[in-house]
Amino acid sequence: MERTHDFMGLYQAWERLAPGPRAELRRVERPDDLLEVPAFYRLFSGRGTTEWEKGAYQRLIFCLPCIKHSGENISLGRALAKGRGVGEKRLFQVVRSSEPNDMIQLRRILRMAEPTVNWDLAARQLWYWNDRSKRDLLEDYFLNHSN
Repeated sequence: MERTHDFMGLYQAWERLAPGPRAELRRVERPDDLLEVPAFYRLFSGRGTTEWEKGAYQRLIFCLPCIKHSGENISLGRALAKGRGVGEKRLFQVVRSSEPNDMIQLRRILRMAEPTVNWDLAARQLWYWNDRSKRDLLEDYFLNHSN
């Protein structure tokens, strides 16, 4: 039986953080930098049990400060395609990079684009982040990009 994760609960916990801790999370440059930020542990506390889950939550919390939630069915690829100035070259950098540079590149794009997405959809994609989800992001971007 697959355990479900409360991605919206994580987003709501993020929204409840005071401005100082939110700013701390925005300032980190690399996923591993989160391990030195108290606000990370406030969000992470009690959520991951296995090493794989801990890494997945780290990815989510790393990207969370750069994403806004919408109840609409807007995927990350679609939001980036409609977002300001997100070129395909930047997304190809994400796809071609390996950990942790793929996340660092993705977060730079998210910072620039400030996408409004359905957090549950985006979180699921980041949770299962691998070569397939990178390709899915790229495909979704191209399906929704209009030139």
